[in-house]
Amino acid sequence: MDVAAQPGTWVDPYRAYHFKLVLNGVDNGHFTEVSGLGVRVERIAYREAGANSVVRAIPGRVTYSPVVLRYGLTSSGELWDWLMTAVTGRVNRRNVSIAVLDPTGADEVLRWNLLNAWPQEWLGAPLDAMTQELAVETLVLAHEGLEREVSGGASVPSA
Repeated sequence: MDVAAQPGTWVDPYRAYHFKLVLNGVDNGHFTEVSGLGVRVERIAYREAGANSVVRAIPGRVTYSPVVLRYGLTSSGELWDWLMTAVTGRVNRRNVSIAVLDPTGADEVLRWNLLNAWPQEWLGAPLDAMTQELAVETLVLAHEGLEREVSGGASVPSA
């Protein structure tokens, strides 16, 4: 039995700053922020025959939120080239994983897999001569599905 599943056992939550991004099986550790992981199941309301005063609900269409990646501007052109395939109408879908690491940052403990992801939006880094901040670009990914994996366990598709 998993320690976290035992009643009365305290397990520290994972840290939001220990993560890595994996594109088609290759680590891309230069990302500073990932947000937007989400899934929504539409609610369809209906009335049963003979029970008009009661409104029931069933699950409907499933949609996945776009995922926003923020990363430091570098000379690497890999993400730009991927974006350009979508701009030119030749979408190159990739499987993307977001892996949460343990407190030491060494071992993967949890992973979300984005299925058939492709870039839908890019925002360039704001440049300002009056600051010493890092130049950070933003890439927004659309995807067709989300899986959650716990290290040592099987993947669980969201739909």
